[in-house]
Amino acid sequence: MKLNGKVAIVTGGARDLGRAISVKLASEGAKVVINYFENPEDAQETLKRVQQAGSEGVIVQGDMTKADEVKRFFDTGVNAFGQKIDILVNVVGGICGRKQITEQDENWYNLLMDVNMKSCWLCTREVIPYMAKGGSIVNFSSLAARDGGGPGASLYATAKGAVMTFTRSMAKELGPNGIRVNALAPGTIATSFHDRFNTPENRERMKGIYPLRREGDADDVADLVVFLASDESDYITGTNIDINGGMSFS
Repeated sequence: MKLNGKVAIVTGGARDLGRAISVKLASEGAKVVINYFENPEDAQETLKRVQQAGSEGVIVQGDMTKADEVKRFFDTGVNAFGQKIDILVNVVGGICGRKQITEQDENWYNLLMDVNMKSCWLCTREVIPYMAKGGSIVNFSSLAARDGGGPGASLYATAKGAVMTFTRSMAKELGPNGIRVNALAPGTIATSFHDRFNTPENRERMKGIYPLRREGDADDVADLVVFLASDESDYITGTNIDINGGMSFS
């Protein structure tokens, strides 16, 4: 088991990508602290699957854009599993909706930046006192950060671009402490995100463009997270890894 005895924090861990990641980490031996925002039933289901995978977990409600709630989340994790955190996966983020620039106001700007970038910054800042040599942080950017995003997604793409830059900065800052920081840049992954913010017709059209001729699934992403969290990737840091079926190369 690649992660036996390790403790992992997963923000947005209750559903979709976060659920697949939480369960995959657990299947490799990690104890998992799972954050959710608004749906306790999803969180309970994820916890059940973590336990079925043979590991332990706790679930904690919280808004990862609020410093006090981030602190409470991490406090719960270290109280449950000890004062050392080995893995942080910053999944929280989202497009929230589509608006052209003339429709955007300050509240919209703040929402997109807070959900996608501020949450990543707050959780990274909070984990450092608990993370020792060998620790791994995995952030979530997006293909949108590479190509500017689709119609009405300019601020989402911009925020995910900031996550890419933050990942590189933290890799430099934390590398001397033996902590690795990487990010994923997913393309179209079959989750509720695209059920809400994409159309079936566009998704089918895009499948014909991808070299692999399919969307990704949550397990594709979770497998890559486990690799970056494990010692198998112990000389990889500061990367923003594309996982998009060949749609875009960097």
